[in-house]
Amino acid sequence: MRFFKIIAVIVVLLIGAYAASMYYFVDESKEFTIEKEVNYPIEKVFNQFNNLQNFTRWNNFFSSSKTITIDYYSPYEGQGSAISYNDPKSEDGGEMFIRYENPNKTLRYQLFEDEDENPTLIDVKFTVVSAEKTKIKWFVHTPKLSLLSRAQNFWTEDKFAENIDKSMLNLKNVLGNKVEKDNQLAAIKYDSLMVEKEEEKMILGVNVSASNKKDALYKNIVMNYNKVNNFVSMDLGKKNDEVGYPVLITDADNFKDNEVSYFFGIPLSKKIGISDNNFSFRSVSPTENYVIYYKGSYAGRVKAIQQLMQKAKKDEMRYGDVYQMFIESPAEGQDVNMKISLSVYR
Repeated sequence: MRFFKIIAVIVVLLIGAYAASMYYFVDESKEFTIEKEVNYPIEKVFNQFNNLQNFTRWNNFFSSSKTITIDYYSPYEGQGSAISYNDPKSEDGGEMFIRYENPNKTLRYQLFEDEDENPTLIDVKFTVVSAEKTKIKWFVHTPKLSLLSRAQNFWTEDKFAENIDKSMLNLKNVLGNKVEKDNQLAAIKYDSLMVEKEEEKMILGVNVSASNKKDALYKNIVMNYNKVNNFVSMDLGKKNDEVGYPVLITDADNFKDNEVSYFFGIPLSKKIGISDNNFSFRSVSPTENYVIYYKGSYAGRVKAIQQLMQKAKKDEMRYGDVYQMFIESPAEGQDVNMKISLSVYR
């Protein structure tokens, strides 16, 4: 009995010492600031923060879990919009609100985690650095914690900063694809031959051999587009602004063959693990390309490809694969809208 009394006294003393140290040395709440820059214009960046459907796609707090469920509440964008979330695997849940918005300048979020009645307040300030660069500054104020819970404040700032770092990588990938698509659409000049440098790409897709008789090839392309797109969007959960335009890669002059071998895929920001052996990644190295934009029947693309090959021969350039990038998704019975690129080298 005496032994248990001694243990009880020691426990009480330890709890008292812990409580005293928390009271005198650890703040009951935390305030800190984190600052980042992204190489995208303010109007592109701000919309990723004030639209909570966009926000939850790239913010690591939400996107890192495959089991989280999120409900969105009207007006869905700007002041007054809100979400509730629940993750049965981690047993985390809560609500998030946008309480204030000054377009392209500031936002105020309230985050209620689990059943805590006191929210984390997050003010985000956006500053235009240049036409193509935006500074983002987070001002974070955490809720007051009880003495026994206050140790959490030792790692709150580090945890938040780590989440921001991961989120910024996701945001850059989302904006990179979105801005690239916008720029490509704005720059289209059909039937004009141009020279472009193509950056490295990582493309997820399928290797295919198909008949080249009549419209059999295009029907096969449409089928494989649907196959790859369903895998990327449904199985991998990728959104439209997280991926590039679908692309078909093949030999430049095999349009004359009875059977065509090609790789059809969708560019992703990075290589990821996949369990389905029907799909594979193809890495495309940086190249110099002769480019022409084409709109019309799929069979009519041959003339555009021949123009690129003739240009290469005239310039005494050797050429490799031809890339057919579908600006509009291929669909049976419809004309195509595509960018055709021929990789060239000395």
